Amino acid sequence: TTTTTGTGSTPTGSHTSTISTTTSVSSSSTSTASTTLSPTPGSTTTLTVTTSGVTETSSATTSGSTPPGSTPRSTTVMTEISSPVTTTATQGTLTGSTAITTTASSGPSSLVPTVSTIVSLPSVSTTPMSVTTSGTTPTESFTTTSGTTSKNFTTITLTTTTTTSVSTPSNYTSGPTATSSAVTTVGSDSWWLCDCVNVTCIEDNIVQVVPIICNPPPKPTCTNGLSPVPVIDKDGCCWHWECDCYCTGWGDPHYITFDGLYYSYQGNCTYVLVEEINKKVDNFGVYIDNYHCDTRDVVSCPRTLIVRHETQEVRIAVVKPNTLQVEVTVNKQAVALPYKKFGLSIYESGINRVVEIPELKTNVTYNGLSFSIRMPYSLFGNNTHGQCGICNNNTADDCMLPNGNIAENCETMADHWQVDDPSKPQCSPGLSPTKAPSTTPMQPCKESSICELLLGSVFEPCHEFVHPEKYYAACVFDSCLVPNLDLECSSLQIYAATCADQSVCIDWRSHTNGVCSYKCPSGKEYRACGPTKEITCKSSQQNETSTKQVEGCFCPNGTMLYDTGVDVCVKTCGCVGVDKIPREFGEKFTVDCQDCICLEGGNGIVCGPHECPKQNKTTCDGEGFYEVNEVNSEDSCCPIVTCKCNTSLCTAKAPKCKLGFEIHSYIPSGQCCPVYQCVPKRVCVHQNAEFLPNSSVFVDKCQNCFCTNEVNVSTQLNIISCEHIPCNTYCKAGYELQPVKGECCGRCVQTKCVIHTADNSELILSPGEFKNDPYNNCTIYSCANIHNQLISSTSEITCPAFNEESCKPGTITLLPNGCCKTCAPLDSSTPCSVRERTDFITYRGCRSVDRVVMTECEGTCGTFSLYSAEANSMEHSCSCCRESRTSVRKVELKCPTGHSISHEYIYVESCSCQDTECSSSQSSESQSTEENDKARTLNRIKRAISLTSK
Repeated sequence: TTTTTGTGSTPTGSHTSTISTTTSVSSSSTSTASTTLSPTPGSTTTLTVTTSGVTETSSATTSGSTPPGSTPRSTTVMTEISSPVTTTATQGTLTGSTAITTTASSGPSSLVPTVSTIVSLPSVSTTPMSVTTSGTTPTESFTTTSGTTSKNFTTITLTTTTTTSVSTPSNYTSGPTATSSAVTTVGSDSWWLCDCVNVTCIEDNIVQVVPIICNPPPKPTCTNGLSPVPVIDKDGCCWHWECDCYCTGWGDPHYITFDGLYYSYQGNCTYVLVEEINKKVDNFGVYIDNYHCDTRDVVSCPRTLIVRHETQEVRIAVVKPNTLQVEVTVNKQAVALPYKKFGLSIYESGINRVVEIPELKTNVTYNGLSFSIRMPYSLFGNNTHGQCGICNNNTADDCMLPNGNIAENCETMADHWQVDDPSKPQCSPGLSPTKAPSTTPMQPCKESSICELLLGSVFEPCHEFVHPEKYYAACVFDSCLVPNLDLECSSLQIYAATCADQSVCIDWRSHTNGVCSYKCPSGKEYRACGPTKEITCKSSQQNETSTKQVEGCFCPNGTMLYDTGVDVCVKTCGCVGVDKIPREFGEKFTVDCQDCICLEGGNGIVCGPHECPKQNKTTCDGEGFYEVNEVNSEDSCCPIVTCKCNTSLCTAKAPKCKLGFEIHSYIPSGQCCPVYQCVPKRVCVHQNAEFLPNSSVFVDKCQNCFCTNEVNVSTQLNIISCEHIPCNTYCKAGYELQPVKGECCGRCVQTKCVIHTADNSELILSPGEFKNDPYNNCTIYSCANIHNQLISSTSEITCPAFNEESCKPGTITLLPNGCCKTCAPLDSSTPCSVRERTDFITYRGCRSVDRVVMTECEGTCGTFSLYSAEANSMEHSCSCCRESRTSVRKVELKCPTGHSISHEYIYVESCSCQDTECSSSQSSESQSTEENDKARTLNRIKRAISLTSK
């Protein structure tokens, strides 16, 4: 037995109703609950509720005054716990407000639902009755099927509470109201109470309460190989299975449609991945821009993923081919992540960039090598077309063309989904289909060992959730067709991502021997299984219940990401400014020349202008100096004024140095402008050229010259040392060494006649010279130069008849020719000899102080004139006493001015008779002296030739 007493407050002049409800439960099949309602204070009204198998009696006591004009009425509510549950109420007169609570049960051990109904009873004149029923329905995890809904009732626990409210007259200012979301009905209308309970007003204030009972629907099989998801029905009570629309693409490229159909397509244009058949969303679509990613233009790779939604166009483009580096633009403007605007958000999730449209429950990911599109069947089922096909859990129509026809294969279908792209004029919708490369190479191909990982133990935990065969075929295709691009990694990556979507995480990159390695930036570490949305300082209090994981670069253990838009890992959540440096709360620092402090709360970092200490006034005197603001090493925000030197401001110019010298400059201490001077370069100079020491110097071809290290003191230049080229300087008798123009060495040239005498000795005569034979004075040798030819001659003197007896004794002597004898007169003159005399020497008014010994030649020489029969002419021989050897001597002369000068004069050492020219007065041939000389010379030559021949 349960007794409940309730007290409600009323406005001034109203009454307070206290309701006591007593419920007795017995083993009988029916029980009756009676409730008494008191219309006046102290009165009792009985309300009887009849329940199948349960009888409840409720007693209500009402205290307080009754508003005037009210009429007492009684209400009976009957609740039948069956399917459906029916509650019948008979309403009596109530004054004020009355709350009635009825509880039904079927025994201690049975699991029959308990119904709680809140009934709002109207006043006599206007207020209808209102019943609200609340209940609980068990829920389960879910995914999407082909759209069939199963509505089966399940056992529920239902509590029904009935509340009766009576409206007060207009002079009452306020009163109690129903505490539930009640629906007021008239006639046979029905309405939903909370927690899946339907109430129908039958008639005469009789309502029927019908709870919705849900049975678990059978789990379907999705053709795309993924697990179905449970989806709540539109009434919000029961749920059903659906298969989500999930399309992926990767590699060069390979596609798996929404319904799981696999194909490869090598087009290099821009294509529709998915659009709505019947447009329900304004400007919605997903597109892919492919390009040839090998040198042969055989295979293609995704380059840019395009998502359009209403007024925004998102482009995720590859920065570097075949890498995971991408950039994001919205309406052709680069944006920073995370980005959120106009119902669309873009963020990073591991290695992926994710475009999410919450209103459409749509999620599009792209990382440069692969993409995936997930959309709910409830919004897009049977309403998609494009290269991802129709989302209806049926692969038969996945290769549908834009005109609604079904193509033979999806490779043909994919060509028809081109879109106009101004950047690709070669692409146009309606062109001939792209021919796909054969998946069978011309030569047998052994697939990469990386592909075998898909079928091995590494991915085995995922095989029961996602079948690997399609991904293995794509991997083999890539490794055989383009083995040098490592595109097979994308097949493993997309398979691992699909497994992670099914809550199965595979750490596979470490098994590829570095081929598919992924390098993280400094300060982060790679994880194959990380959260889809990394916990940050700003989101750490939120509960992350998702079991899905992604691979990517994450903050190391013990640290967390500061914020989604600030890619900095921190140990404690303080502040991070524009310098990306973590700060502790209360930490003071200077950034961008502002003094800042990290504060907890508000914007975190509070900054103010940086204050610089006062500086002493700096003046820059002296030529070339100027003031400049220089960065202070101790405080970069407060520059210091220093004096800098600018030599372009100096007036002194560098002089021009002569050859062999160079400019040397130096700046004296404390000055700016340099001092210039010409210093020797320690080189040799010859003909306007400089030569380094020990280098050869060309002076002329007859000398070997080089530059020495010796310095000429006067010129300060190095000395050039030369050596003449070695030459042969010896010439035999009669020859002289004479220079030859253009040659370094001279040549021996004959300058004298070489005459072989009778005794085989050689006699050397110069041109025009005559000489007697040393052993025979009667033989005369001569040399002549005729037309640059030396001609020697030998002459024999024929003596006139001589009788020694005719000479006086002692008078026999030789003629001057030294050959013929003659009688010398007794009074002959003195022979030719040197005679000395002393005298003063006078020259230009200056005179020797003493007499000086001077010499002269004096004496007679033989002169004759003979007839030559051979020549048939007269021969003349003239000889005079002349000096044969002289020397030069010096004497000091005294001048009238008083000074002395040195004077040279000739001193005769010896004298001799020398042949001279005989002057002829007249000749029979009347020839001149020159002609006679020539004739005489010729005659001598003729005679010498004749004598030689004899």
